[in-house]
Amino acid sequence: MKTTVEEDYVTPGGYELEKILNRGSVAYTHVNQVWDNVYIGDESVTTDTARDKYKLKELGITHILNAARDDTTTFDLSQYFYSAARFIDKTLSDPQNKLLVHCVMGRSRSATLFLAYLMICRNMTVVDAIETVKKRRRIIPNWGFLKQLRELDMQLQETRLEQTAEP
Repeated sequence: MKTTVEEDYVTPGGYELEKILNRGSVAYTHVNQVWDNVYIGDESVTTDTARDKYKLKELGITHILNAARDDTTTFDLSQYFYSAARFIDKTLSDPQNKLLVHCVMGRSRSATLFLAYLMICRNMTVVDAIETVKKRRRIIPNWGFLKQLRELDMQLQETRLEQTAEP
């Protein structure tokens, strides 16, 4: 996992990111732990993790980030990247807390918001964030969200390069 700025790093294109997403992913399940104290889940008809108080208690979930609306390629999810990242970061600042990030399928919106958190708060590139999450959950951000993550990646890389160039 890279957490430092590399001058030769270039944000991959959408097709390259899609190849990374599809290469070696785990099987799809309703809820997975993707990070310390963080779970991503879906809203399946039989297992709506976010509404199943017994499952929430079993997992020890104390906080929920609900992203269960607006999964279209034209929706600007990036407007929520920083507020979601702040919420996740604040939640995880207490090691007693456990977070469920969920949407209808638990593969696009919820995954995109958590990827943005890893990029913003954990200084990961979009590639490193995807590789980290897909080890534990099958994720498939839609094309519009991938484009927004690419734009975030380019902005963050530019900011980090500027910060390292300052005397």
